Amino acid sequence: MYGRENQLRASSRKITVPGLTAMKRRGEKIAMLTAYDASFATVLDAAGVDVILVGDSLGMVINGDSNTLSVTLENEVYHTGAVARGLENALLVADMPFLADRDSAHAIEAAGQLMSRGRASMVKVEGAGHILEVAAALSTRGIPVCGHLGLTPQSVHKLGGYRVQGKTKESAERILSDALDLQLAGVDLLVLECVPSDLAASVAKKLAIPVIGIGAGPGCDGQVLVLHDLLGVTPGTRPRFCKNFLESGGSVAGAVGLFVKEVKEGLFPSREHCY
Repeated sequence: MYGRENQLRASSRKITVPGLTAMKRRGEKIAMLTAYDASFATVLDAAGVDVILVGDSLGMVINGDSNTLSVTLENEVYHTGAVARGLENALLVADMPFLADRDSAHAIEAAGQLMSRGRASMVKVEGAGHILEVAAALSTRGIPVCGHLGLTPQSVHKLGGYRVQGKTKESAERILSDALDLQLAGVDLLVLECVPSDLAASVAKKLAIPVIGIGAGPGCDGQVLVLHDLLGVTPGTRPRFCKNFLESGGSVAGAVGLFVKEVKEGLFPSREHCY
């Protein structure tokens, strides 16, 4: 009985998919970071990060590639499993790698691997279009889905580089329309990357699901950064929306804790990090 009570107490602290929606309704900001191994996952979890994403950004920050396209499903399963072993409370999201979501059948197979072998609680897909059918197929099978609009890194060649999206009236309307369509398809969470702050705030206001921003301003329901950007160790020029929290945090744990605090209190992002 004692063990069962401890289990119930522990589970009450765990972040769940419905719990994220409840956070949005309460106006409580959601703190989200990437991680790729158990050690960092443990630090993030202890610091109170709500959602941890095993991003295909690992292709760039771990493997040193110029984009995310080389990341395979096996890479994602491996790193997701490693992160899962370091977590107790945070919700674990795994990226669907390039073309793993090319149709519903492949997406279901990939999501199954990420959730069974990798122990993810949610999978993330990029874009709209055929992804609407994919998201619906996953959702109807009980697989939680995170969408991703704006700058979608897997489309970097089509977009002509890592550029701010939604700057024109037409493109802004498309992003809002796609966001609403993704929600209708059953998506439970949405990441908006590199879009003007006003547009992101409008999307967050119109959607019932939480909207997490990265370079999308303070009007989102939460914020996400790549861990290596937060620590200031990413080589080369970092995007405008990044902040080196290690400078003020003093340690990895301190930097992550400061990120969580500033997100929760609405201090990050500030004007200098927005478009």
